[in-house]
Amino acid sequence: MSAQDYPYRFRHTVTFGELDALGHVNNAVYFTYLENARIAYFFDAMGVHSLRELTLILAEATCSYKSPAHFGETLVIGMGVTRLGNKSFDLHYRIETEDGRLVAICKSVQVFFDYETGKTIPLPEKFIQKVKEIQGDWQPESA
Repeated sequence: MSAQDYPYRFRHTVTFGELDALGHVNNAVYFTYLENARIAYFFDAMGVHSLRELTLILAEATCSYKSPAHFGETLVIGMGVTRLGNKSFDLHYRIETEDGRLVAICKSVQVFFDYETGKTIPLPEKFIQKVKEIQGDWQPESA
């Protein structure tokens, strides 16, 4: 399965400032890529219109690096929801170059959160329905 097969795709071209001393993307930068892809997913696919509507917190993020990314390469970040819990959900990411070279496989866990009360809240039914609408029963091969 390639990144193109994921329910949502985000593209990013590697900039000079994202490189480390060895000339490839610094490991920590991948988490910024995931964050940017998540935000784009909520705005583009989920119909969010402002940052105030993002009633989420990040609980966990992991990244398994497979090959380096370099300056000027365009990365395709395929992503989709792999688990819907009571208050949290998992996103699975596959990062590839445009020619299909696998760069990283990543996962994040998000929790719905009420910032006024400081407490977690159940997944909104509207969110669950939108996920099902976007991706049906899609699951990545390795989830």
